Parts: sequence; structure tokens; C-alpha cells
Amino acid sequence: MNVDIWSDLACPWCYIGTERFRRALEEFEGRKEVKVIWHSFQLDPELPGLFEGSETDYLVQSKGMDRADVEAMVAQVAATARADGLEIDFDNVVPANSRLAHHLVHLAQLRGVASEVNHDLFVAHFADGDNIADLSVLTRIGRAHGLDADDIAEAIGSPAYDTAMKSDAAQAQGIGIAGVPFFVVDGRYGISGAQPKETFAKALTLAAEDVESGGGGGCCGGSCCG
Repeated sequence: MNVDIWSDLACPWCYIGTERFRRALEEFEGRKEVKVIWHSFQLDPELPGLFEGSETDYLVQSKGMDRADVEAMVAQVAATARADGLEIDFDNVVPANSRLAHHLVHLAQLRGVASEVNHDLFVAHFADGDNIADLSVLTRIGRAHGLDADDIAEAIGSPAYDTAMKSDAAQAQGIGIAGVPFFVVDGRYGISGAQPKETFAKALTLAAEDVESGGGGGCCGGSCCG
């Protein structure tokens, strides 16, 4: 069974949603038969390599929102993450273009460690205050999961991975994905947003039952439909 995930490494809801999926997968009896395929989806590809200012400054500027509204919004997101046992420190986040981090995930996908690298990139960005557009940060994370330093240097900034990102974006557009995170379970069940762990568990179970019975897709209710 394949699970395709579109996300952006600079998106806090992607961090929360992919962690909820990861926990559902860990508890899924057939987890060893599941292959997770990560796809790039940049929410702001025009963001400079490094934004001069805080995450709140960036959101005020990019969204055209009142500062007080942005501060309330990020506080609510941080509280949601905290309830899930995740740390998001918006005061410490370094707003940076996620393009090069996505390049690292594409390389990690080829080496079979994309989920681990993806997780550590989220932690680096949202909890540790690292610049995920910095080659030294990307190299450190990649090396921690067995990636070769020369391979990392060759991958980061590679036109081939820019092409792969464009392919991911085109595929997302083709199936109507307008926002992330977005999950497609076994090509049958689409789940939009950072849904509860139980939603992911239900989709995995239904997809596995469909595979065993040879049946078609279905709908698991609400935001999850086949």
C-alpha cells in the first residue's frame, strides 16, 4: 500500500498533520506493507532564502493581516502542537525558503529515509530555530540518517530536484490539491489537513480491507473520501 503525502516543510499544520499520520501508522497492524511517498508543495516559493525578520513579521507581510490577529493565530497553532506533544516556537523560527530542504527530502526518498529526514527538518525549523535553507543544517540532518555528504552537496540546488518539485506540484494540481498537508492512501482515500490520528487510522484500515477484498474505494466520512 502506498501513502502519498504533499506537504511544505515551512508549514506548521504539515508538521502537526504528518506527526498525527506517523503515530497512526505506528499503530497500524499492516505498517510494514505501507510505503510513504513524500511530495513537495511550496506554499510560498517566492520567499527569499532568508527573510529578514521574525515569523510573525513574515506572516503579517505575506498575509496582509493585522499583527494582533497573526499573534493570536500562531499562539493557537502552537497550543495545538503542544497538545500533541510537539514543540513549535514561533519566536525562534527562522523564516526561510523551503526549496533546498525539499531537495534533501527527494534525495532521502531515493535512499529510503525520507520520513526520518522530513521529521527532523520540521523539528529543526519549528523547535530548534535552524535555517532550513542553510547547507550546513541540511547536511547535518542528512548525515544523521546515513546520507553521503557528497550526495547531499550534489542534490542541494540541483535542477533535477527542481524538476521533481514541479512534477509534484503538477500532480497535486491534477488531483485538485489546493492546500497542505494532503494525504492519499492507496490512491483511494484523500485526507485534507491535519486531521485527528483516528482519521488516518480509519483510512489505513479501510484501504487495507479494500486491498484484501479486491474492492474499490469508498468514503470514511467528513474530510476523508475516496
